[in-house]
Amino acid sequence: MTHSTPSFTWLLLAALPACSSAASPPTESDPTRAALLELTLPPTPVLPTDVSNHWADDSGAAAFGQRLFFEPGFSGQLLDGDNDGTPEALGRQGEVGKVACAGCHLPDHAFSDSRSVRGQISLGAGWGRRRAPSLLDVAQSKLLTWDGRHDALYNQVFGPIESPVEMNGSRLFAAEQVFALHRAEYERVFGAMPPLDDTTRFPALAGKAFGCANLDEQDRVCRGQPRGVPGDGAEYDGMSSVDQEAVTRVVVNMGKAIGAYERLLTCGQTPFDRWVTGADPNALSAAQIRGANLFVGKGKCSSCHSGPYLSDEKFHNVGLQPAIVATVFLDDNDSGASVGLPSMMADPLNVQGKFSDGDDGRIPTTLDDSLLGAFRTPKLRCVDQRPSFMHTGQMTNLDDVVSFFDHGGNEFGFPGKSELTPLGLVAAERADLVAFLRSLTGPGPSAELRAAR
Repeated sequence: MTHSTPSFTWLLLAALPACSSAASPPTESDPTRAALLELTLPPTPVLPTDVSNHWADDSGAAAFGQRLFFEPGFSGQLLDGDNDGTPEALGRQGEVGKVACAGCHLPDHAFSDSRSVRGQISLGAGWGRRRAPSLLDVAQSKLLTWDGRHDALYNQVFGPIESPVEMNGSRLFAAEQVFALHRAEYERVFGAMPPLDDTTRFPALAGKAFGCANLDEQDRVCRGQPRGVPGDGAEYDGMSSVDQEAVTRVVVNMGKAIGAYERLLTCGQTPFDRWVTGADPNALSAAQIRGANLFVGKGKCSSCHSGPYLSDEKFHNVGLQPAIVATVFLDDNDSGASVGLPSMMADPLNVQGKFSDGDDGRIPTTLDDSLLGAFRTPKLRCVDQRPSFMHTGQMTNLDDVVSFFDHGGNEFGFPGKSELTPLGLVAAERADLVAFLRSLTGPGPSAELRAAR
């Protein structure tokens, strides 16, 4: 939208001190206009098609998925001793049925984890290695998690369900719980379930006889073999291949329902969008306008944080030396996408496998050395609502994040080669960038989507 304010006037206003009044959006002749418009979200954005999930836009599947998202009944024992019944934990050590998706993706905090100590890494059954990412606008991503180890929302659910530090459940137990707790809802969406109450075909996993029984709290891996998962040498492996596939199909469909729900979670239109399109010329302060200019200019932020959701959806090494988080943990030597992407490519549950409803070519065909220590560029909409930042969660305010990138990251202490170089910003410019980032907060999902059904 063309505004009557001349270009040189807008640029002059943008250079004024932070106490100045807001300025009008850039006119068509301003060199920053095109760059800023590339970051703008349309008033009614269209969700991208997910060919991997036939039920991606099915309202019944989304309603069922919302129920599953808040359901803790798929989880096994809480293993770490820090599960002590305090508000920072989800229960006490040894208890079962305490961890839901919503336990580490809190709806009122941008679907990220503000519960665990210091809001950094998450405490589920045990302590995770990385910060639980926000789920807002997750539908815009085709490669998921910090390291790309999943390529679809339907197969991502297997990660937390079968992780000894997240839900500590199992594939077989999850399917049996859907049958016991949600059979009617499941069958309304996906059709008849297999007879999971037939214990001659599907061994019953009750009490604590599933998942991991003993966690190595230092390395955060299971001591021994989890039960009810492929390779357990027990209940799961003892089933026929036909019944193993039936169990996996039930959990895949859980993932497709949860994915349909998660596609509805969005940050929404922000003051920045209203300002840059001219819908509200007074939506931003002068400091936020200066920050917007820096974001697409001297700050070089938009080279990775590009497009309407401010992420190129690629993997970058930013030279982050790990620091202590959650009082005692240090996640050093994390190889990131150089491990995650090969794992995804070898996963029989990926979009090229039999459980996918389509393949749109999202899996990369080649990998290179730049992926060592690289992590996916996070989206920045509603970023101000997150309790911590970076994949380690070691930074707890945006000022530290901006300073980190301004200084060009760390020199040593991380795998791979950093892509960062110093930016040479002054203190006022760093403050303006932070002010701009705070203009990227929208209304978020409706109250109906933030609550258990």
